[in-house]
Amino acid sequence: MSIPQPDHIRKTTILAAAVKLSEEFGISEISREKIAALAECSTGLVNMHFGTMLNLRRAIVGEAVRTKNLNIIAQALVAPDVKTRNLARRAPEALRRAALEALMG
Repeated sequence: MSIPQPDHIRKTTILAAAVKLSEEFGISEISREKIAALAECSTGLVNMHFGTMLNLRRAIVGEAVRTKNLNIIAQALVAPDVKTRNLARRAPEALRRAALEALMG
């Protein structure tokens, strides 16, 4: 059983789980259920902190930009849904270029 955590730590844990799953399965393939399972919390808690999947993806892309995670930025740039692509297009140009170069190998 998990030890209760303050809200800001839970949100950080949920975001870390979402980033990890995005790296492993792709940002377009994550779900509240997978994130909640990895973060050891309920899907309701994921919803409470992030609301929509778009908000969660926004946070993931923001974290990817902050940490210069080229893998997630590249995934977001080529994601099937336009909203996720638009989030990635807000990353600095140098990061977008580096992410696409890494993707092209």
